[in-house]
Amino acid sequence: MEIDKKILDELTEQAKRSPRLRMNYDMRYSVEDQSQRMLNAIEPGTVLPIHRHLATNEVVVCVRGHFEEYYYDERGQLTETIDMVPGSIINIPAKQWHSLKSLESGTVLFEAKEGAYKPLSEDELWEQR
Repeated sequence: MEIDKKILDELTEQAKRSPRLRMNYDMRYSVEDQSQRMLNAIEPGTVLPIHRHLATNEVVVCVRGHFEEYYYDERGQLTETIDMVPGSIINIPAKQWHSLKSLESGTVLFEAKEGAYKPLSEDELWEQR
């Protein structure tokens, strides 16, 4: 599977039309693949709540554009801001509270997590605590 400018541009246009201002592109070859690998186009103004993944690490790569990744402590206090530009890579450890903010239209990131997709539980969403 080759990811080219056309795919990135189409994904960005879908994100711009989405009420959530983001759109993902599943990079698995089949639903039997129990990993999570996706491109995520995020536009300025998208809201991504503070959350964590209790059972998996998350690798995030900035493919295009510019965003900031935020880490929070157990009290919900911001502890670190990571500036993400094309080629930046972070490995977010399991249980780390985090969020992000798109700083530029056309931003696309790659995300990979272990295991099959499952919605976040109440224990994984800060606003549910």
